Amino acid sequence: MEKQLNKLLADFVVEYHKLQHFHWYVKGSDFFTVHAKLEEYYDEINEAIDEVAEIMLMNKMKPASTMKEFLKLSSIAEPKGAFTSSATVFKAVLADYKHLLDEVKAVKAAADKANNYLVSAKMDDYIGMFSKAIWMLGQTA
Repeated sequence: MEKQLNKLLADFVVEYHKLQHFHWYVKGSDFFTVHAKLEEYYDEINEAIDEVAEIMLMNKMKPASTMKEFLKLSSIAEPKGAFTSSATVFKAVLADYKHLLDEVKAVKAAADKANNYLVSAKMDDYIGMFSKAIWMLGQTA
């Protein structure tokens, strides 16, 4: 489970930076609304980063902690350094959140199998968070 949690942690870290990038580089008439929403998203992910690392430490696991480790482990693609429309941003975030939801569900299944209720319960929180965000992002298409 340590390997799965480190991958999730790495994906959260890269997604955090990707959301922050989009927050800075979104452009268009809906800038103010999208800018604020992206800040909400990266604040949620930032909290999740700390929670996953702490859960790992509580379970005597060693969380990855360097950008080099995170980039090696993550399957989230970094964005290009250019201004982007909200439609493009939301499409990318939706794809990433679907990936993260699948990953969280897989970690939950492993935690349930290992009778690790602490990890399982935290994954339930993330399942709810990503499911709601995916539904809302789907309304922008």
